Amino acid sequence: MSAAADRKTMANEATGGATGQAADGATGEATGEVTAWLAQNAVPLSGGLTAGAPTADLRPLREVLDGVRIVGLGESTHGTREFFQLKHRLLEYLVTELGFTVLAMEASASAGPAVDAYVRDGVGDPAQVLTGLGFWTWRTEEVLDMIEWMRAYNDGRPEAEKVRFAGIDPQRSGDSLAVLEAFLTSVAPERLPALHSALGVLTTAYPGSRPDPRQKLMREAEKLLEFVRGYDEPGTATAAAVAVRHARILVRAADLVTRSGHHPDPERTVQAARDRYMAEAVGEILDDPAAKVVLWGHNGHVAKGRTSGAVPPLGLHLRERYGDAYYALGLLFGKGSFRAHRIWPGPWSGVGGLTGRAAEGNPIGAAPETFVEAQLAAATPRDHLLDLRPAGAEDAPRAVREWVGATHDTRTFGALVTRWFYRRNFTPVRLSAEYDGLAYVALSTDSRPIPPYRHPVKP
Repeated sequence: MSAAADRKTMANEATGGATGQAADGATGEATGEVTAWLAQNAVPLSGGLTAGAPTADLRPLREVLDGVRIVGLGESTHGTREFFQLKHRLLEYLVTELGFTVLAMEASASAGPAVDAYVRDGVGDPAQVLTGLGFWTWRTEEVLDMIEWMRAYNDGRPEAEKVRFAGIDPQRSGDSLAVLEAFLTSVAPERLPALHSALGVLTTAYPGSRPDPRQKLMREAEKLLEFVRGYDEPGTATAAAVAVRHARILVRAADLVTRSGHHPDPERTVQAARDRYMAEAVGEILDDPAAKVVLWGHNGHVAKGRTSGAVPPLGLHLRERYGDAYYALGLLFGKGSFRAHRIWPGPWSGVGGLTGRAAEGNPIGAAPETFVEAQLAAATPRDHLLDLRPAGAEDAPRAVREWVGATHDTRTFGALVTRWFYRRNFTPVRLSAEYDGLAYVALSTDSRPIPPYRHPVKP
């Protein structure tokens, strides 16, 4: 597989969906009976989208989420301010009212501990640790406000009552390399040159960027993990135990870097491996029986199934393991604009083809009337939540059961969008198979980037 083809594959994954005609089998516009049901069951967000508002409008979530340990909060774009604000508000409610304990984010597992140290104990600078996650999508005013709220919530609380932060994506592994460098300096300094020469590329290399059927890079990471394990004492919080955790991250990162986006067996593609590793990271958090996780990611990751494509998303792994204790909430919008990198169409596109320019606003009008977004807006034009599970119940109207079980189109965008053609991005969904609930935001505006972090100048 050529490097150009691999970059195109990564672009397709990052842009968030297919482009083309409406999906075969789509049912078209909702019937009047379906529209009436959607309107009757909508939960208007009368408290708005901003955290700190009164929570009376969110109280139905207490019953909806009874018995749930993981709530997946999706997003149909990575650059909508209102999605981030709503997620912050939902996080606040889930933590303060329903006892959720961890925010697990589609962000660097390697850099996650630095954010966790800030929100739990105030260690470091919030803008610096947020920048350290390595994802421009989260380096925004909205996400910064959220982690600062987490810090304020934790301030003065006993350790057992603090909400934690975890990155679950094995990308951008510079922090893990730094941990291993410090550990080897103390126990085996002769291994330091090999660490950097063999694994230093994992600091910035992205998934699928160095396809290698032999996965030599991953084999080197596995050797390091085995070496570090020799110093670990099970059940301890020693430096060796921390080093082992970071060495595991390097193995996962190396696996992703050396996988291809195409394989006869879809389970062996880089996309499948990434979602599987993120699900494993959530599972490691849930090994603590007291843990309850708020999961932040794209709709395509948090979905509990996938209508199109053979790659199982993160949410499907969680549903298979935890059953109804996993609740997948998809976030959709009506119209407006969202931030994303624009790339040129063609085989030169992709993560490696970015021009270095900042992500920019991408305006878009209302969705076609047969799309899910338009059907939600026709029933309830205001921002609202919708629990989909009653739509599939035996006592639901037949038209509603057929609607939620049919294939529809919905818009989806990733960190990259194809210049000129992004407005045609959509993906077919069968709502009953992919989501337990939906959140609809009428107007999307661009997320607001924070300035690049600069180290303070010493006097």
